[in-house]
Amino acid sequence: MELFKAPSLLVLVILSLTLCSSTSKSVANSMSSSHNPNKGAYWPSWAINFPPSAIDTTLFTHVYYAFLSPSNITFKFEIDHPTALLLKDFTTTLHAKNPNLKTLFSLGGASEESSIIFSRMASSRETRKSFILSTFEVARKFEFDGVDLDWEFPQTPTDMKNLARLFHEWRVAVKKEAKATGMPQLLLSAATYYAPEISLNNIYREYPVASINKNLDWINAMCYDYRGSWDVSATGSPASLYDPNSNVSTSYGLQAWIKAKIQREKLVMGLPLYGRTWQLKDPNLHGIGAPAVDVGPGTEGQMPYVEVEKFNAQNSAMVVFDLSTVSTYSVAGTSWIGYDDYRSIALKVAYARGLELGGYFFWAVNGDQDWKISREASRTWTL
Repeated sequence: MELFKAPSLLVLVILSLTLCSSTSKSVANSMSSSHNPNKGAYWPSWAINFPPSAIDTTLFTHVYYAFLSPSNITFKFEIDHPTALLLKDFTTTLHAKNPNLKTLFSLGGASEESSIIFSRMASSRETRKSFILSTFEVARKFEFDGVDLDWEFPQTPTDMKNLARLFHEWRVAVKKEAKATGMPQLLLSAATYYAPEISLNNIYREYPVASINKNLDWINAMCYDYRGSWDVSATGSPASLYDPNSNVSTSYGLQAWIKAKIQREKLVMGLPLYGRTWQLKDPNLHGIGAPAVDVGPGTEGQMPYVEVEKFNAQNSAMVVFDLSTVSTYSVAGTSWIGYDDYRSIALKVAYARGLELGGYFFWAVNGDQDWKISREASRTWTL
Protein backbone atom coordinates (compact mmCIF):
# COMPACT_ATOMS: atom_id res chain seq x y z
CA MET A 1 0.00 0.00 0.00
CA GLU A 2 1.37 3.43 -0.92
CA LEU A 3 0.28 6.51 1.03
CA PHE A 4 1.30 9.41 -1.23
CA LYS A 5 0.77 8.80 -4.87
CA ALA A 6 3.65 10.19 -6.89
CA PRO A 7 2.97 13.34 -8.88
CA SER A 8 4.46 13.53 -12.34
CA LEU A 9 8.23 13.88 -12.63
CA LEU A 10 7.80 17.38 -14.06
CA VAL A 11 5.80 18.44 -11.01
CA LEU A 12 8.51 17.05 -8.74
CA VAL A 13 11.22 18.90 -10.63
CA ILE A 14 9.32 22.20 -10.56
CA LEU A 15 8.61 21.71 -6.85
CA SER A 16 12.26 21.05 -6.13
CA LEU A 17 13.45 24.07 -8.04
CA THR A 18 10.90 26.16 -6.17
CA LEU A 19 12.13 24.77 -2.86
CA CYS A 20 15.70 25.78 -3.65
CA SER A 21 14.70 29.32 -4.64
CA SER A 22 16.59 30.63 -1.62
CA THR A 23 19.41 31.12 -4.07
CA SER A 24 19.54 34.38 -5.93
CA LYS A 25 18.88 32.76 -9.29
CA SER A 26 15.38 32.26 -10.62
CA VAL A 27 13.90 28.86 -11.32
CA ALA A 28 13.95 29.58 -15.02
CA ASN A 29 17.62 30.46 -14.94
CA SER A 30 18.56 27.43 -12.86
CA MET A 31 16.78 25.17 -15.33
CA SER A 32 19.10 26.50 -18.02
CA SER A 33 22.26 25.23 -16.29
CA SER A 34 24.24 23.82 -19.18
CA HIS A 35 27.49 22.38 -17.81
CA ASN A 36 28.01 18.67 -18.14
CA PRO A 37 27.15 17.03 -14.82
CA ASN A 38 29.41 14.66 -12.95
CA LYS A 39 27.30 11.50 -12.65
CA GLY A 40 29.34 9.24 -10.40
CA ALA A 41 29.03 5.87 -8.68
CA TYR A 42 31.27 3.85 -6.39
CA TRP A 43 31.81 0.16 -7.08
CA PRO A 44 32.69 -1.87 -3.95
CA SER A 45 35.46 -4.32 -4.83
CA TRP A 46 33.90 -6.89 -2.49
CA ALA A 47 30.69 -7.00 -4.58
CA ILE A 48 31.58 -10.41 -6.01
CA ASN A 49 28.09 -10.95 -7.42
CA PHE A 50 28.14 -7.62 -9.23
CA PRO A 51 31.26 -7.40 -11.44
CA PRO A 52 32.25 -4.25 -13.36
CA SER A 53 30.74 -5.80 -16.48
CA ALA A 54 27.30 -5.51 -14.83
CA ILE A 55 27.52 -1.70 -14.60
CA ASP A 56 25.37 0.24 -17.07
CA THR A 57 28.05 2.71 -18.14
CA THR A 58 25.58 4.83 -20.14
CA LEU A 59 24.22 6.20 -16.85
CA PHE A 60 27.51 7.48 -15.40
CA THR A 61 30.40 9.75 -16.27
CA HIS A 62 32.71 8.59 -13.46
CA VAL A 63 32.97 5.24 -11.66
CA TYR A 64 35.16 4.69 -8.59
CA TYR A 65 36.92 1.51 -7.53
CA ALA A 66 36.49 1.22 -3.75
CA PHE A 67 38.84 0.88 -1.94
CA LEU A 68 42.62 0.77 -1.78
CA SER A 69 44.68 1.58 1.30
CA PRO A 70 48.38 2.41 1.53
CA SER A 71 50.88 0.72 3.79
CA ASN A 72 50.76 2.06 7.34
CA ILE A 73 54.57 2.14 7.32
CA THR A 74 55.70 3.36 3.89
CA PHE A 75 52.38 4.96 2.81
CA LYS A 76 52.88 3.32 -0.57
CA PHE A 77 50.46 0.90 -2.22
CA GLU A 78 51.37 -2.76 -2.08
CA ILE A 79 49.12 -4.39 -4.68
CA ASP A 80 48.88 -8.18 -4.43
CA HIS A 81 48.10 -10.35 -7.44
CA PRO A 82 44.33 -10.82 -6.84
CA THR A 83 43.89 -7.07 -6.34
CA ALA A 84 45.93 -6.35 -9.46
CA LEU A 85 43.60 -8.57 -11.47
CA LEU A 86 40.57 -6.74 -10.05
CA LEU A 87 42.02 -3.32 -10.85
CA LYS A 88 42.91 -4.27 -14.40
CA ASP A 89 39.53 -5.87 -15.04
CA PHE A 90 37.79 -2.77 -13.64
CA THR A 91 39.44 -0.25 -15.96
CA THR A 92 39.64 -2.50 -19.01
CA THR A 93 35.99 -3.53 -18.79
CA LEU A 94 34.56 -0.08 -18.14
CA HIS A 95 36.68 1.71 -20.75
CA ALA A 96 35.70 -0.92 -23.33
CA LYS A 97 32.01 -0.45 -22.55
CA ASN A 98 32.22 3.35 -22.60
CA PRO A 99 35.47 4.98 -23.79
CA ASN A 100 34.29 8.35 -22.47
CA LEU A 101 33.80 7.05 -18.93
CA LYS A 102 36.38 8.16 -16.36
CA THR A 103 37.62 5.61 -13.84
CA LEU A 104 39.15 6.53 -10.49
CA PHE A 105 40.39 4.44 -7.59
CA SER A 106 39.23 5.57 -4.17
CA LEU A 107 41.54 5.47 -1.17
CA GLY A 108 40.52 4.67 2.37
CA GLY A 109 36.87 4.28 3.25
CA ALA A 110 34.98 4.39 6.51
CA SER A 111 37.41 2.39 8.66
CA GLU A 112 39.07 4.03 11.65
CA GLU A 113 42.35 2.44 10.60
CA SER A 114 42.32 4.30 7.28
CA SER A 115 41.72 7.61 9.03
CA ILE A 116 44.71 7.00 11.31
CA ILE A 117 46.93 6.07 8.36
CA PHE A 118 45.95 9.21 6.44
CA SER A 119 46.55 11.41 9.47
CA ARG A 120 50.08 10.04 9.81
CA MET A 121 50.74 10.16 6.06
CA ALA A 122 49.65 13.79 5.76
CA SER A 123 51.74 14.95 8.71
CA SER A 124 55.04 15.45 6.86
CA ARG A 125 56.24 16.48 3.42
CA GLU A 126 58.30 13.30 3.03
CA THR A 127 55.40 10.92 3.75
CA ARG A 128 53.02 12.94 1.59
CA LYS A 129 55.48 12.69 -1.30
CA SER A 130 55.83 8.93 -0.89
CA PHE A 131 52.05 8.55 -0.93
CA ILE A 132 51.52 10.85 -3.93
CA LEU A 133 54.13 9.17 -6.10
CA SER A 134 52.67 5.76 -5.29
CA THR A 135 49.19 6.90 -6.38
CA PHE A 136 50.69 7.81 -9.76
CA GLU A 137 52.28 4.39 -10.10
CA VAL A 138 48.95 2.65 -9.46
CA ALA A 139 47.00 4.97 -11.73
CA ARG A 140 49.31 4.58 -14.70
CA LYS A 141 49.95 0.86 -14.29
CA PHE A 142 46.26 0.01 -14.19
CA GLU A 143 45.10 2.78 -16.57
CA PHE A 144 42.95 4.80 -14.20
CA ASP A 145 41.95 8.34 -15.08
CA GLY A 146 42.24 9.66 -11.56
CA VAL A 147 42.44 9.23 -7.80
CA ASP A 148 39.81 9.85 -5.10
CA LEU A 149 40.75 10.38 -1.44
CA ASP A 150 38.11 9.05 0.97
CA TRP A 151 39.42 10.17 4.36
CA GLU A 152 36.56 9.68 6.83
CA PHE A 153 37.27 12.09 8.45
CA PRO A 154 40.17 14.39 9.34
CA GLN A 155 39.94 14.39 13.13
CA THR A 156 41.59 17.69 14.15
CA PRO A 157 42.30 21.19 12.86
CA THR A 158 45.89 20.03 12.31
CA ASP A 159 44.64 17.20 10.09
CA MET A 160 42.73 19.76 8.04
CA LYS A 161 45.82 21.95 7.62
CA ASN A 162 47.80 18.92 6.52
CA LEU A 163 45.01 17.98 4.13
CA ALA A 164 45.35 21.39 2.48
CA ARG A 165 49.10 20.81 2.11
CA LEU A 166 48.46 17.35 0.65
CA PHE A 167 46.05 18.73 -1.95
CA HIS A 168 48.52 21.45 -2.96
CA GLU A 169 51.48 19.10 -3.29
CA TRP A 170 49.35 16.52 -5.09
CA ARG A 171 48.24 19.05 -7.71
CA VAL A 172 51.79 20.30 -8.27
CA ALA A 173 52.95 16.71 -8.70
CA VAL A 174 50.06 15.88 -11.05
CA LYS A 175 51.04 18.72 -13.38
CA LYS A 176 54.70 17.73 -13.23
CA GLU A 177 53.96 14.05 -13.89
CA ALA A 178 51.72 14.82 -16.87
CA LYS A 179 54.31 17.12 -18.40
CA ALA A 180 57.08 14.54 -17.94
CA THR A 181 55.08 11.63 -19.39
CA GLY A 182 53.00 13.42 -22.02
CA MET A 183 49.91 11.80 -20.48
CA PRO A 184 46.68 13.64 -19.55
CA GLN A 185 46.67 15.05 -16.03
CA LEU A 186 45.18 12.63 -13.52
CA LEU A 187 41.88 13.70 -11.99
CA LEU A 188 41.91 14.46 -8.28
CA SER A 189 38.79 14.23 -6.11
CA ALA A 190 37.95 13.68 -2.47
CA ALA A 191 34.98 12.29 -0.58
CA THR A 192 34.03 14.61 2.28
CA TYR A 193 31.61 15.12 5.13
CA TYR A 194 28.20 16.40 4.04
CA ALA A 195 29.07 19.89 5.30
CA PRO A 196 32.34 21.88 5.37
CA GLU A 197 32.43 21.98 9.16
CA ILE A 198 32.72 18.95 11.44
CA SER A 199 32.09 18.80 15.19
CA LEU A 200 32.23 15.04 15.71
CA ASN A 201 33.77 13.93 19.03
CA ASN A 202 33.40 17.53 20.20
CA ILE A 203 36.35 18.63 18.07
CA TYR A 204 35.55 21.45 15.66
CA ARG A 205 37.39 21.58 12.34
CA GLU A 206 36.78 22.97 8.85
CA TYR A 207 37.70 21.66 5.42
CA PRO A 208 40.30 23.76 3.55
CA VAL A 209 37.91 25.15 0.94
CA ALA A 210 40.49 27.45 -0.64
CA SER A 211 42.82 24.52 -1.22
CA ILE A 212 39.95 22.41 -2.58
CA ASN A 213 39.02 25.14 -5.06
CA LYS A 214 42.61 25.52 -6.21
CA ASN A 215 43.77 21.91 -6.28
CA LEU A 216 40.91 19.41 -6.66
CA ASP A 217 38.72 18.74 -9.67
CA TRP A 218 35.73 18.19 -7.35
CA ILE A 219 34.60 16.81 -4.00
CA ASN A 220 31.97 14.14 -3.33
CA ALA A 221 29.95 15.36 -0.33
CA MET A 222 28.55 12.31 1.47
CA CYS A 223 24.98 13.48 1.95
CA TYR A 224 23.72 10.40 3.77
CA ASP A 225 23.99 8.42 7.02
CA TYR A 226 22.36 11.24 8.97
CA ARG A 227 20.46 8.63 10.97
CA GLY A 228 21.24 4.96 11.49
CA SER A 229 22.06 2.05 13.76
CA TRP A 230 24.13 4.17 16.15
CA ASP A 231 20.81 5.50 17.53
CA VAL A 232 18.05 2.90 17.75
CA SER A 233 15.78 5.00 19.97
CA ALA A 234 13.84 6.49 17.06
CA THR A 235 13.41 6.12 13.33
CA GLY A 236 14.94 8.72 11.05
CA SER A 237 15.45 9.69 7.44
CA PRO A 238 19.03 8.62 6.65
CA ALA A 239 19.50 11.11 3.81
CA SER A 240 16.81 13.79 4.16
CA LEU A 241 16.93 16.77 1.83
CA TYR A 242 15.34 18.83 4.60
CA ASP A 243 15.09 18.33 8.35
CA PRO A 244 12.54 20.52 10.15
CA ASN A 245 14.26 19.88 13.48
CA SER A 246 18.00 20.17 12.81
CA ASN A 247 20.78 21.17 10.44
CA VAL A 248 21.55 17.54 9.64
CA SER A 249 20.23 17.52 6.09
CA THR A 250 21.44 17.62 2.52
CA SER A 251 20.07 21.11 1.85
CA TYR A 252 21.89 22.50 4.90
CA GLY A 253 25.15 20.77 3.99
CA LEU A 254 25.17 21.89 0.37
CA GLN A 255 24.20 25.45 1.25
CA ALA A 256 26.93 25.48 3.92
CA TRP A 257 29.53 24.46 1.32
CA ILE A 258 28.33 27.26 -0.94
CA LYS A 259 28.44 29.73 1.95
CA ALA A 260 32.02 28.59 2.58
CA LYS A 261 32.72 29.72 -1.00
CA ILE A 262 33.35 26.43 -2.69
CA GLN A 263 33.15 26.67 -6.47
CA ARG A 264 29.72 25.24 -7.19
CA GLU A 265 30.83 23.13 -10.14
CA LYS A 266 33.29 21.37 -7.79
CA LEU A 267 30.57 20.34 -5.33
CA VAL A 268 29.02 16.94 -6.09
CA MET A 269 26.04 15.71 -4.04
CA GLY A 270 26.02 12.20 -2.59
CA LEU A 271 23.00 9.90 -2.86
CA PRO A 272 22.52 6.52 -1.10
CA LEU A 273 21.42 3.36 -2.89
CA TYR A 274 20.52 1.75 0.44
CA GLY A 275 18.20 2.24 3.36
CA ARG A 276 18.54 2.23 7.14
CA THR A 277 16.21 0.09 9.23
CA TRP A 278 14.66 0.11 12.69
CA GLN A 279 12.37 -2.04 14.80
CA LEU A 280 9.40 -0.01 15.96
CA LYS A 281 8.35 0.08 19.58
CA ASP A 282 4.70 0.34 18.51
CA PRO A 283 3.66 -0.52 14.93
CA ASN A 284 0.83 2.01 15.21
CA LEU A 285 3.38 4.81 15.66
CA HIS A 286 5.38 4.70 12.44
CA GLY A 287 6.24 8.22 11.26
CA ILE A 288 9.72 9.66 10.97
CA GLY A 289 10.98 9.99 14.52
CA ALA A 290 8.71 7.23 15.85
CA PRO A 291 9.96 5.37 18.94
CA ALA A 292 12.17 2.37 18.11
CA VAL A 293 13.88 -0.35 20.12
CA ASP A 294 16.47 -1.88 17.80
CA VAL A 295 17.73 -2.10 14.24
CA GLY A 296 15.35 -3.69 11.75
CA PRO A 297 15.89 -6.09 8.85
CA GLY A 298 19.07 -6.18 6.81
CA THR A 299 22.71 -6.35 7.81
CA GLU A 300 23.26 -4.33 10.99
CA GLY A 301 20.30 -2.15 10.14
CA GLN A 302 21.28 -1.48 6.54
CA MET A 303 19.68 -2.76 3.33
CA PRO A 304 20.49 -2.14 -0.36
CA TYR A 305 17.70 -0.44 -2.30
CA VAL A 306 17.14 -3.56 -4.40
CA GLU A 307 16.54 -5.53 -1.19
CA VAL A 308 14.26 -2.80 0.17
CA GLU A 309 12.00 -3.19 -2.85
CA LYS A 310 11.98 -6.97 -2.44
CA PHE A 311 11.19 -6.64 1.26
CA ASN A 312 8.35 -4.22 0.57
CA ALA A 313 6.81 -6.53 -2.04
CA GLN A 314 7.19 -9.72 0.00
CA ASN A 315 5.75 -8.15 3.16
CA SER A 316 3.02 -5.99 1.59
CA ALA A 317 4.68 -3.00 3.23
CA MET A 318 3.02 0.38 3.51
CA VAL A 319 5.19 2.87 1.58
CA VAL A 320 5.09 6.54 2.54
CA PHE A 321 6.66 9.44 0.65
CA ASP A 322 7.40 12.25 3.10
CA LEU A 323 7.51 15.62 1.39
CA SER A 324 8.72 17.52 4.48
CA THR A 325 12.05 15.65 4.41
CA VAL A 326 11.93 14.55 0.76
CA SER A 327 12.45 10.92 1.69
CA THR A 328 10.58 7.63 1.70
CA TYR A 329 9.91 5.04 4.36
CA SER A 330 8.15 1.70 4.45
CA VAL A 331 6.47 -0.13 7.32
CA ALA A 332 5.63 -3.82 7.70
CA GLY A 333 4.63 -4.78 11.23
CA THR A 334 7.40 -3.48 13.46
CA SER A 335 9.94 -3.25 10.60
CA TRP A 336 10.67 0.31 9.45
CA ILE A 337 12.99 1.29 6.56
CA GLY A 338 14.04 4.81 5.61
CA TYR A 339 15.45 5.25 2.10
CA ASP A 340 15.39 7.16 -1.18
CA ASP A 341 13.14 6.10 -4.04
CA TYR A 342 12.77 7.54 -7.54
CA ARG A 343 10.65 10.45 -6.24
CA SER A 344 13.11 11.68 -3.63
CA ILE A 345 16.02 11.12 -6.02
CA ALA A 346 14.31 13.20 -8.71
CA LEU A 347 13.74 16.04 -6.25
CA LYS A 348 17.28 15.93 -4.90
CA VAL A 349 18.90 15.88 -8.34
CA ALA A 350 16.70 18.76 -9.47
CA TYR A 351 17.68 20.62 -6.29
CA ALA A 352 21.39 20.12 -7.01
CA ARG A 353 20.91 21.20 -10.59
CA GLY A 354 19.01 24.27 -9.43
CA LEU A 355 22.00 25.21 -7.29
CA GLU A 356 24.23 24.73 -10.35
CA LEU A 357 26.35 22.13 -8.57
CA GLY A 358 28.80 19.83 -10.29
CA GLY A 359 26.53 16.80 -10.25
CA TYR A 360 25.80 13.80 -8.05
CA PHE A 361 27.19 10.40 -7.13
CA PHE A 362 25.84 7.16 -5.67
CA TRP A 363 27.07 4.86 -2.94
CA ALA A 364 27.03 2.18 -4.12
CA VAL A 365 26.35 1.15 -7.70
CA ASN A 366 25.41 -2.47 -6.87
CA GLY A 367 22.46 -1.35 -4.69
CA ASP A 368 20.14 -0.26 -7.49
CA GLN A 369 17.17 -2.25 -8.79
CA ASP A 370 17.24 -2.63 -12.57
CA TRP A 371 18.87 0.83 -12.75
CA LYS A 372 15.61 2.44 -11.65
CA ILE A 373 17.24 5.05 -9.40
CA SER A 374 20.34 5.71 -11.51
CA ARG A 375 18.21 6.17 -14.62
CA GLU A 376 15.84 8.54 -12.82
CA ALA A 377 18.76 10.67 -11.63
CA SER A 378 20.31 10.85 -15.09
CA ARG A 379 16.98 11.67 -16.73
CA THR A 380 16.13 14.38 -14.19
CA TRP A 381 19.36 16.29 -14.77
CA THR A 382 18.85 16.29 -18.54
CA LEU A 383 15.16 17.27 -18.62
